[in-house]
Amino acid sequence: MAKKKLKFKESVGIDIGSHSIKLVHLKKLHQGFKLLNYEIKSTVPEGVEYTLSDLSSDRYIPILSGMMRTMKINPKKIKHIVSSIGGENTSLKQIKTIFLPDEELESALFFEAKKHLPIGGSEMVLDYQVLSIEEKTNNMNILLAATTKDVLTEHSNILSGAEITPGIVDVESLAVANSFALNTVMEEGVYVILNLGAHKTNMVIYGPKAKFFARDISWGGFNITKDLMKKHNISFEEADKMKLEAGIVEEKKTEEKSMLALDISEKSTHEQIALEVKRSLRFYVKEAGNSDFRKILLIGGTAKLNGLVEYFAEQLNIPTEIYNPYANLEMPEKFKNKQDPQLALALGLAMRTE
Repeated sequence: MAKKKLKFKESVGIDIGSHSIKLVHLKKLHQGFKLLNYEIKSTVPEGVEYTLSDLSSDRYIPILSGMMRTMKINPKKIKHIVSSIGGENTSLKQIKTIFLPDEELESALFFEAKKHLPIGGSEMVLDYQVLSIEEKTNNMNILLAATTKDVLTEHSNILSGAEITPGIVDVESLAVANSFALNTVMEEGVYVILNLGAHKTNMVIYGPKAKFFARDISWGGFNITKDLMKKHNISFEEADKMKLEAGIVEEKKTEEKSMLALDISEKSTHEQIALEVKRSLRFYVKEAGNSDFRKILLIGGTAKLNGLVEYFAEQLNIPTEIYNPYANLEMPEKFKNKQDPQLALALGLAMRTE
């Protein structure tokens, strides 16, 4: 979380997900950005069932190298390359502390982080951003970001392996919030952003004057495919195809029937995600004393599933829509009809100016 404005002409945002890599190349304009190019490439074989724990991080390097070549990006020439890390060994939390001068703040925050963030202290890597200083009390509201040395080293090795010099590395949740903040004219109130990936859902609560909240929910699109395999006794490839064609619409119909028959079978993935979001919203209201939820915004590859927007709107009783991260982006004609919500995170990274 660097503190000064950076000068650059072009930027690249790299979102390395467990299932695919998203890469965007932007040109900085006097105001805002222009999309030069983008690519999304799967890092796992299409239609083949896999076990995530068996996949090594080495698989990202040739794919990332190939994408840079295809997009004709010379990593040596681009000064502003921003990527992100996420997962269980990264954490982000807003805390309040008494006013401290810069030289004392960092060491004090290290002790605070050990209390607030569930990462072992000896290998913790910490960064922070002062969000505001309260006039009456002089207390500081601070966003703490932490990860482990191992996570950063593994991430750096992937980039270096693709001949990219690591630049700014953001925590995923912050990049999600950035993508939203940099592209939206926000009213007062609180926005809930769900980044629905393959193996997890990244939940961020954000607003102009609201307390920041982020957590990972351990279900995503892969689990929806597994639900369909089990339910219809079909192969992974068939289930994946069914998911992309029908979404959760068919599932909802059969769920309603089984509810009438008092069937207490295990919950489906989208039910689990909705339940976890509900729990987090209740926790947030208690912690932040704010229940002014304006919208739920869906991003990520799974966000496009048929029926998901309607399902969350109904279950959570908050207006829900797929977020459009292209609102303030100058778009060449060839990209006009290809506005994929999967790119929101990579765009948030590439638009980062400090």
